[in-house]
Amino acid sequence: MMTRVDTSAGRGITLACKITICRLLGVPVFVLLMLYYTMGLQRGEANEYQRVGALLLFVVVALTDALDGFVARSRGEITALGRILDPLADKALLISALLLLTRPSLPQLKPQFPVGFTLLVISRDVFLIAGAVVIHALAGRVSVRPRLTGKAATVLQMTAAIWALAGGPQRPFLWLVWSAGVFVAISAVQYLVDGIRQMESEPHESG
Repeated sequence: MMTRVDTSAGRGITLACKITICRLLGVPVFVLLMLYYTMGLQRGEANEYQRVGALLLFVVVALTDALDGFVARSRGEITALGRILDPLADKALLISALLLLTRPSLPQLKPQFPVGFTLLVISRDVFLIAGAVVIHALAGRVSVRPRLTGKAATVLQMTAAIWALAGGPQRPFLWLVWSAGVFVAISAVQYLVDGIRQMESEPHESG
């Protein structure tokens, strides 16, 4: 079986990377819409069009995650830049949504994420970044193995954020949040185990 080789190296930014960059540019617009909405909510004059606009933009940015991956695979344009930008776009969107939808001082915003859940997600991401730095320093390279639990956590977080932006009922929202929390915690443990195994399996070339 022939393997498609990335031939995009001398052709500038690929189509898939352009889609991912557009996704990244959508994140600050989403943040701006939600900031204006929550400021209006505090004053008692919320503009629901801003919330709907933020919801639609979130859905578009989230769904185009599958699009840029499909384009990259179908055109044989999987690049190092794409591997960095794609998860960055996901994280930027999710963390922005979590921070903007976790507002204990703004009870008018319903539903909203519990503080504990937001801290869990951010702590796991900080832990993964710090772990990658340590592994790179000790082993010389970092090999990330995608986990089904990590993908499930991302999908559940996205779904919960969409539910919150749409102003859905509280009880199903909490089920989504805590289900996502379970997968976030499990994936963190799995990535920890993977990191330890990678450090132990890497040969030490120097004393």
